[in-house]
Parts: sequence; C-alpha cells; structure tokens
Amino acid sequence: MNNREHLLIIDGMALLFRSFFATSLSGQFMINSNGTPTNGVQGFMKHLLTAVEYHKPTHAVVCWDMGSQTFRNEMYVGYKANRDAPPVELIPQFDLAKEVSEGFQIPNIGLIGFEADDCIGTLAKQHHKERQVSILSGDQDLLQLLDDGIQVILLQKGYGNYKTYTKELFEEEKEITPKQFIDVKALMGDTSDGYPGVRGIGEKTALKLIKTYRNIEGILENINELTPAQRKKIQEDEEMLHLSRKLAEIKCDVPVTLSIEEAKWNMLSDSTVQLIEDLELKVLRRFLMTTEYFLEKRA
Repeated sequence: MNNREHLLIIDGMALLFRSFFATSLSGQFMINSNGTPTNGVQGFMKHLLTAVEYHKPTHAVVCWDMGSQTFRNEMYVGYKANRDAPPVELIPQFDLAKEVSEGFQIPNIGLIGFEADDCIGTLAKQHHKERQVSILSGDQDLLQLLDDGIQVILLQKGYGNYKTYTKELFEEEKEITPKQFIDVKALMGDTSDGYPGVRGIGEKTALKLIKTYRNIEGILENINELTPAQRKKIQEDEEMLHLSRKLAEIKCDVPVTLSIEEAKWNMLSDSTVQLIEDLELKVLRRFLMTTEYFLEKRA
C-alpha cells in the first residue's frame, strides 16, 4: 500500500468552462430561485469529485485565473485578444464555483497578473519532491509541467474518462521532453492563445525540427541546414519566435504558496451538504447521494 501523500491540483478554469458549455448549448442553465445559473458550477464539481473518487488524493487545491489581463498581455498585445467575453450566464458562476470549492474545504488559489497555469506550475514544482502531484485539466499546454512525481490527467469526453500522462509516457509518445514541448509550441504558435509562432510552420514540422536540433537555439545555430523555405520563414519571424516561447512557457516561480494542511481532503461534512441545499445544486446533490465512495466517506 502506497502511503505517500498525493496532491491533486485542479485547473478550475478548464473544468468550469468545459462544464458550462456542455449544457449551455442546449439552454440547460439550471437557474436557482435567486436567478443564478448553476450549470457550470455543478459540472465543475462533478468533474472534481469524480477525479477525487478515481484518483483518491490526500490533498486538493483549485487554481483560477484572476481577470483577463496578465504579464503576457504586456509582452504581446494580441495574447488571447481573439477570445470572446464570457457569456453572461457564466459570469456569476466564477465566484459561485469558488464558494462551493471552499464549502468542500478545498483552497482556491489565484494571483492577479498571472494565469491559473502559472499557479498550477508553481505549486506542482514546489511539492513534487515531497509528494505525488497530479494536475487535472483539459489543457494540453500543461504537459510541459510533467516531471518526476508530476502527472497530468487530461479530461476526455464525459465524466471519469481520462488520459493520464507521466513524463515517461509523454517522452515515449511524443519523442521529445516536456521542456522541449515549449519550443514546439513557440514554433507552431497557438491560435487559441493568439500568438502566431512562425507563420507557415505547423505541429509536424515543429516536432521534426525540435527532435533534430533539440531546441530553438539549436535550430538557429544550424539554420543553414534547413530547407530554403523553412530558413526563410524562421528568419522572417525570428523575433516573434523568441516572443512566442516566452508566451508559451508556464512560469513556475510566481509568489503563491499552499499550506498542505489546509489542502487536506476531508470528504463531506454537514456544512458542505447544507451549502449544496442552500444553493439548490440539485444535480450535484443527486451525484453525491448516489456515489458509493462519498456515502462511505461521509465525515
């Protein structure tokens, strides 16, 4: 039996957005008697609790974005500028999700000027030498954080379906290291995050170049070995290539800390059940009342 502590770091933004859009497209906002939509919050907690049931962490924490402006917007004005504003039905659910998380005694962590990813990366690197760390998200960008003692659990379609990456599995599957994945992203860019990388270089070419030359510096040192078309593209976009790398890299040294005792997973208390009743989270209540794990673990 493995008695090592296990910290589950949850990407709150990824889970909340996924849950909201899974039901909002059909108009299922689950509005309570106060007029507040709860569809995203209930799905967020179902994803979180399903992962707790499946992976059985000893500790848990949720990380959040704290507004749309971060240091990356100061570096590049186009960063995430192509994203639409959140739907009006989602906006009140940001605070509500944090309230419910606190009701389950799961700490919420976020830092103005940084993204949730930066908080996730910082906490993962702070804790992975002392305990197992798992990151729960749907965002493949977090694969760059894989390390000894850090795994990334990627949500698949539905509840309870995961693809879990360890550092070893990633390297076997992609034939690059997690750190090299940052340079791949820098070359190919990210349309979702709004930075272009090198125009005309896609994922396939980016992977091939990094496998051959190890990193961006290696490519630039051997630029004359590239095809004329590749050389021209990289030379024309070299400044953006370096900027894209800075944008793609998750910062793992932001000023956040976590008291591991405060993150201890305590199961369900009477106050937690009362909060679910007060907020009229009927889907979440049904889920808990029909899940054997939580019935057994009721505090």
